[in-house]
Amino acid sequence: MGFPKFVLALTAAASLAACGESLGDQALGGAAIGAGAAVVTNGSIAQGAALGAGANVLACQTDLVNCD
Repeated sequence: MGFPKFVLALTAAASLAACGESLGDQALGGAAIGAGAAVVTNGSIAQGAALGAGANVLACQTDLVNCD
């Protein structure tokens, strides 16, 4: 794993800990996680970011995860 991929993966993992206080924070956090996962798995970064943002907002807004 090259240095940029390592940094993105580490950033994505760190982002898993916070849901965010606003809808924008939640979308941004999810996008970072999704993009990081896409980089690690050699997928599409844009698709990973979109899926991550949507999934994180859904999880936080529907209380599927404890965002307190």
